[in-house]
Amino acid sequence: MSERKKIARWFWVWEFEKEELWLNSMALEGWTLDRVGFCKYEFIRTEGGAYTVRLEMREKDADYTAFIEETGAEYIGRVAQWAYYRKKTELGSFDLFSDLDSRIAHLDRIGKALTVVAAANIVIGLANSFNYVNIGWINLLVASLPAYCVGRIHSKKEVLERERAVRE
Repeated sequence: MSERKKIARWFWVWEFEKEELWLNSMALEGWTLDRVGFCKYEFIRTEGGAYTVRLEMREKDADYTAFIEETGAEYIGRVAQWAYYRKKTELGSFDLFSDLDSRIAHLDRIGKALTVVAAANIVIGLANSFNYVNIGWINLLVASLPAYCVGRIHSKKEVLERERAVRE
């Protein structure tokens, strides 16, 4: 039986690049991501640097997953909208985003999902403000976190858009 390690760790949604760096540093140390759950990562012992791990926010799409697997990558699992993949490094480079436009589109998907969550909490909070119990402030407070996340994602997107403008 192969050696396994479980780690619980939290990453904010705008830290997906940091999460990917951490997963790949684990792979360099010989611990390759094998299963994923909410704040839970399960690794298997492999040769150091044998795999590259990538993650992406994307709705479940069997055709897209099949396309990624045709490149030699393996689908590991998903947490909500986040899909995790790994590919043996001996099979060549592994990037889910081939250019600036695909990176910007990825940030757009993240931003739109977070905007929906923030807007829903604002609407619910305002509606609950007129209730007898008046607990709408809770939803308004909750809305502040995804709104903050949208700001962080928007900042990353602006950097890429400026880089794209310079290259054009």
